[in-house]
Amino acid sequence: MKASLKIVGDRYGLRERQRLAAGRAACSDASRDRRIDNCLPIPKVRNEDMVIDGFNLIITIEAALGGGVLLLCRDGCIRDLSSVHGSYRSVIETERAILLIGEALQKLEPKSAKWLLDKPVSNSGRLARKIKDLGVERNWPWSVEVVFNPDAEILSSGQPAVTSDSSILDRTVKWVNFNCYLIKQYLPGSWVVDLRA
Repeated sequence: MKASLKIVGDRYGLRERQRLAAGRAACSDASRDRRIDNCLPIPKVRNEDMVIDGFNLIITIEAALGGGVLLLCRDGCIRDLSSVHGSYRSVIETERAILLIGEALQKLEPKSAKWLLDKPVSNSGRLARKIKDLGVERNWPWSVEVVFNPDAEILSSGQPAVTSDSSILDRTVKWVNFNCYLIKQYLPGSWVVDLRA
């Protein structure tokens, strides 16, 4: 992927942010088809135990609420251009994002939802407390764990995963395209650039 991205980026004189967008949106035909085949339709989450890739979900919804650019990718996922490299800070949209996620999940009626946040990322404990407190206030059936390797926990859980992380999607059995559902249903005015073609 890196070599291909460099060749294409150099050929078309892409800036760093444009290369990042191309990299996030791209995948092979085989990966795209496998991801689509493994995607659980939104109505099927009812009565399911779900596992949530916490930072992956919350940062995309924060970006949507804040007017940031989002990418509609080849596999049908909506991804943002943000990245967490060891640090995370809550923004003005954080609480709204959590509430939106909770209200949408409540309507879909999963049996439970377990949030997983990366322990090595700074402020993950604070975010976990905020998610947990808002869930308790509204009696939402979710729990929050701060773990060293959420990807491994998601893959070993055997539960449908709420994520758009390509490294998880290529290895998980079932996943839910919840980012895309939230943005289309609740934030239709979001700035989405369609890079599927």
